[in-house]
Amino acid sequence: MATATAPGLPEIERARERLHGVARVTPVFPSETLSRIAERTVILKAENLQRTGSFKIRGAYVKLSSLESERLAAGVVAASAGNHGQAVAWAARELGAPARIFMPQDSPMAKVDATRNYGAEVDLTGVGFEESLEAAFAYAEQEGAEFIHPYLDTYVMSGQGTIGLELAEQVDDLETVVLPIGGGGLASGISIALRAARPGLRIVGVQAAGTRPGGSGYTIADGIAVKEPGEVTMGILGETLDDIVTVDDEQIAEAIVLLAERTKLVVEGAGAASAAAMLQGLVGGGSGPVLALLSGGNIDASLMVQVMRRGLALAGRYLVVRTRVLDRPGELARLLDLLAGERVSVVEVEHQREAIGVPVGYTGVELTLLTRDPEHCEQLLEQMRGWGYPVERLD
Repeated sequence: MATATAPGLPEIERARERLHGVARVTPVFPSETLSRIAERTVILKAENLQRTGSFKIRGAYVKLSSLESERLAAGVVAASAGNHGQAVAWAARELGAPARIFMPQDSPMAKVDATRNYGAEVDLTGVGFEESLEAAFAYAEQEGAEFIHPYLDTYVMSGQGTIGLELAEQVDDLETVVLPIGGGGLASGISIALRAARPGLRIVGVQAAGTRPGGSGYTIADGIAVKEPGEVTMGILGETLDDIVTVDDEQIAEAIVLLAERTKLVVEGAGAASAAAMLQGLVGGGSGPVLALLSGGNIDASLMVQVMRRGLALAGRYLVVRTRVLDRPGELARLLDLLAGERVSVVEVEHQREAIGVPVGYTGVELTLLTRDPEHCEQLLEQMRGWGYPVERLD
């Protein structure tokens, strides 16, 4: 389907020249909060602030700008869970080429709409990335368009590798670098660059547990929802990475919430995977500074709401309970007054008059409450029981 060889440092340096004035040199931020949790200095590389919202613009632009004019005129085709498609669409628009992007049917609408807004035609095909990839490649062969593989391409890997050159210049004191792995193009390019520029660094890759063998097949980290990295990229990573670890969706959700709340950075699931691994203490090494790459920020708004609620619940900041009150005027207000006296904010109240198990003369009530931490949740549950309300935790 696509052939690629591992780029060397000269190819990555040439890619950086192509990207001058096109891709942003994204900032790095130390985080006091994350450092305290991880018990080591934590630095974040905010590639979520890149053009189109992810690192993908680097590889896409380097690839498209390498094509001869007649190949560009014939059009470009790509398959993507979202970010690669946006990047190819943007680069094609900048270079004057028509673009067609094949995306899974359940791709986040934020990514679908953005891809269309950059001027590409979008085909929603297949339930997963692999089906979209096959459809895109078949279309490219049939129409004579240039197929832009998201990771099995030397130019693409070279473009992603420019992040490694930036890191080597931006951060002097660094022990470990943590990178997300989907198809492996990003981690391959960066690790090649870092092995040349900083040979002593520990480099760890992170995959989503949901897409690994035995997993559910689903992950909120759609940007790295690839069943198997490419053969070429896995060969590279086998030589350049010190370790590969996995994180599950709950760990990713916690990282998304923490990054949004404490660093004010909006990060998608794939972008938060490296931070999640670091926060869970999975990346190993010593106690020296660790850098997590936030690879993208294109999270669908509806998913962000779900993730924030789930993340807050896991952190003990969000409590959903079911109880019952006497079905007569003033009883619900009495319960809410008691909660107010405990300085608890009530986010949502839902009556369940016909709920199964609620005795005659009572009405079921489901409450969504904002709390301080897990200890506060337990204290509140005990307090409600002490007031005489049978309470069941739902979250």
